[in-house]
Amino acid sequence: MQSVSAVLYAKNDLRLENRNVEQPEKDEVLVKMHSCGICGTDIAFWTLGGTGTKELEDPIILGHESSGTIEAVGPGVIDLAPGDRVAVELGLPCRKCKLCKKGSYNLCAERGYCWGGLTKLTRHPADFCHKLPDSVSFEQGAMMEPLAVTVRACKRAGVSVGDNVLITGAGSIGLITIAVAKALGASRICITDISKRRLQLAKEMGADFTVLAKVDETGQVLADKVIEAMGQQADIAIECSGVEPSYQLAVWATTSGGVVVVVALEPNMVSIPLVDAASRQVDIRGSFSYANDYPDALALLASGRVNIDPIITHRFSFDDTLKAFDCARDRNTGAVKVMIKIQE
Repeated sequence: MQSVSAVLYAKNDLRLENRNVEQPEKDEVLVKMHSCGICGTDIAFWTLGGTGTKELEDPIILGHESSGTIEAVGPGVIDLAPGDRVAVELGLPCRKCKLCKKGSYNLCAERGYCWGGLTKLTRHPADFCHKLPDSVSFEQGAMMEPLAVTVRACKRAGVSVGDNVLITGAGSIGLITIAVAKALGASRICITDISKRRLQLAKEMGADFTVLAKVDETGQVLADKVIEAMGQQADIAIECSGVEPSYQLAVWATTSGGVVVVVALEPNMVSIPLVDAASRQVDIRGSFSYANDYPDALALLASGRVNIDPIITHRFSFDDTLKAFDCARDRNTGAVKVMIKIQE
């Protein structure tokens, strides 16, 4: 059967075209996609042809923040049925390597980036489709992906009751991290960004302190501003901006014995005060994607402990996918999360 898909062929060459989709095989389902959010990674591949250490090599269907409805199930599928609404966890590991077998499938060398959400129909392994309760909308289901990213980041950081948390960067990941950290018991949260509009949204999401950064400010200057705002250094810093001064800020603004978690994947090489971190036993940890985090993310969302609705600022139809990408790229639109409604 045919499915209209948003296919990226090269930098700035995104097309809507028909692709063949086969019926589901054993342990697979056919999903009729409903909603898909645009991520910064999508924008980077569209405008730059890649991100971090990854470059576009072959045409890909963009989108990885997705939800939809089960259309059909293959043999062996017992936990899902046609009509079930699901969040689709895209990006498939090999399931065989050492990392997969110990549960760290986000680090599987065969997994790569997660693609394929911007399509009307897709065939997918059933165990990577997470059933949505009635209280969770399709848009919220699509937002499960960035929510799972932040759940993993907070787990890696060890966020717990009473922690003072610094978040650098008020994009969608940084903003959602506010909500997750609060839900896990963080007592005070400070966030930095260059946008007054996004810092205002951060306050609405639960940030206790906001620090407006200037493009030309050094990491040390920003750290001083954060410490002044919070009245102390942070126990934990979570870097979500992907700019060098913020990496430096995260180290200098974190207390001795604290933790810095890096979520952003840009740029590939940065200069950080490593000796300062080592001499004060500030742990620097990476956090990539998610592994077995969708259930926890869904529990936070369904319980009402986390509200991510304010993050969605713009909505477009599937036919207007290119307009949606233009909106997400243009800083003047005020877009945080742009959502594409695939099915009318």
